[in-house]
Amino acid sequence: MPPFLRRYMPIFDWGSQYNRTTFESDALAAVIVTIMLIPQSLAYALLAGLPAEMGLYASILPLVAYAIFGTSRALAVGPVAVVSLMTAAAIGNLGLDDPRAIALAAITLAFLSGIFLTVMGLLKLGFIANFLSHPVIAGFITASGILIATSQLKHILGVQASGHNLIETVGNLIGNIGQTNLWTLIIGVSATAFLFWVRKGLKPLLLKTGLKPRLAEVLTKAGPVAAVVVTTLLTWGLGLADRGVAIVGDVPRGLPPLSAPSFDMELWAALFGSAVLISIIGFVESVSVAQTLAAKKRQRIDPDQELIGLGTSNIAASISGGYPVTGGFARSVVNFDAGAETPAAGAFTAIGIALAALLLTPLLFFLPKATLAATIIVAVLSLVDFSILKHAWAFSKADFFAVLTTILLTLGVGVEVGVSAGVVLSIFLHLYKTSRPHVAEIGLVPGTHHFRNIKRHKVMTDPKTVTLRVDESLYFANARFLEDYVYDRVVGDTQLKNVVLNFPAVNEVDLSALESLEAILHRLKDMDITLHLSEVKGPVMDRLKRSHFLDEMNGRVFLSQYDAYMALSGDAHPAEAAE
Repeated sequence: MPPFLRRYMPIFDWGSQYNRTTFESDALAAVIVTIMLIPQSLAYALLAGLPAEMGLYASILPLVAYAIFGTSRALAVGPVAVVSLMTAAAIGNLGLDDPRAIALAAITLAFLSGIFLTVMGLLKLGFIANFLSHPVIAGFITASGILIATSQLKHILGVQASGHNLIETVGNLIGNIGQTNLWTLIIGVSATAFLFWVRKGLKPLLLKTGLKPRLAEVLTKAGPVAAVVVTTLLTWGLGLADRGVAIVGDVPRGLPPLSAPSFDMELWAALFGSAVLISIIGFVESVSVAQTLAAKKRQRIDPDQELIGLGTSNIAASISGGYPVTGGFARSVVNFDAGAETPAAGAFTAIGIALAALLLTPLLFFLPKATLAATIIVAVLSLVDFSILKHAWAFSKADFFAVLTTILLTLGVGVEVGVSAGVVLSIFLHLYKTSRPHVAEIGLVPGTHHFRNIKRHKVMTDPKTVTLRVDESLYFANARFLEDYVYDRVVGDTQLKNVVLNFPAVNEVDLSALESLEAILHRLKDMDITLHLSEVKGPVMDRLKRSHFLDEMNGRVFLSQYDAYMALSGDAHPAEAAE
């Protein structure tokens, strides 16, 4: 088998070791996830402002694509709350009224997202996720959870209300609360209360009756299905649709149709920014879940291949009438706990959803939208976690204000502005923190070969020599900071003859940093001070050798800081550590 097939199609790797035991584990996990995914797929399509069947379509072929190209053994791909909300926001910006045009826009959005993710994976750009601050992303997801839950209250109340942010949505809800439909309210509140109880109380109750844990888990996950069945029967039996209860209505029966995205460049231009944001947020959420679950079994995932797996999943969604998908946290944890051993569990889940689309859709006609709204509310409130603010405040004030800003902008302006702010703030925080590298003046710990910060330890120093330890790689954003630091330290010190830059933590020196080092060298030469380097790493030394810096330097490069100290110090004395 050609190596590139194993590289880009992991199914050939785990598939070669597939056996009956693995099949049984995957099949059982698929049954549990299928039960959970059917109502979620319908509900998230409703959240995205799309026909209910598109949620089912997005849960079939994309799962098969991920089983072929994905590397996580437990990640469950499909529609998720945050991506559905972002899809609704992206399409809402287009101002479309025709349902067919809206569906085509969603399909096109999935296609653009898929192409973007796949190209990133082929170019091995998975490291980009490292530039997104996890506290900021957590803040965005928390705010999104609040927005999603609030947006579904209109279905619980049975009123008309819309809005791009929390203020607009709450204002419309309050303005129309007098039009609340009592039957809808009863169904919505009852379904919500039931689903909350199912999450916490059903499994312990079933275990007390003597059921085995695995069966109790399956029945607990079937809670939303029970809510769907009961409320649908009640709506049909009591004729509640004639009393103003909004229902799903006709859901086309059959497998996903072959579809194609629009190739209208104006539509592409309008959706591309949203596709990029959906791709990045979806990838970060997905890879975080995948890495967490893989670590529990001492497995690993390949972020670059995950990009390809998610990209092909979204392309599969676009050719099968779906909308953007990614790895879901709750479903993946359920998949893992249910015993999924390989991505084949996702393919088996796709078969289950396909059977539902073939056989069950006529039964969904009288399904109340309030029940789907209750499913969404219960699912997304688990995403809301304000403790991130407390942790950020205690650990880093800069992270706290970044998280708070992301939350406030998402709630007050809208999801796209919020996620854009989150991405920009993540990059800004990285640049800000690395633009002010920690630089410590160090001295020798008596009786050792170790050097420590003179402000924290009692160490030996020489008034003729100052050693500055640089604790960050040097690049364009922080190069000038080092210049200023060195100048501020040496100006006015008439005894100083040597400056040693200690580089044990410097892994990279770019061209801007090299120019700053040259500027430091020339300034120190003018002041009759000799510049030395110590503990320079091999790759950094190789780069310096390709320049004229070492030829022009008037000092030496020492293998260790102790060598530098012994060679340069002639009048060392202890320095008191600062309080």
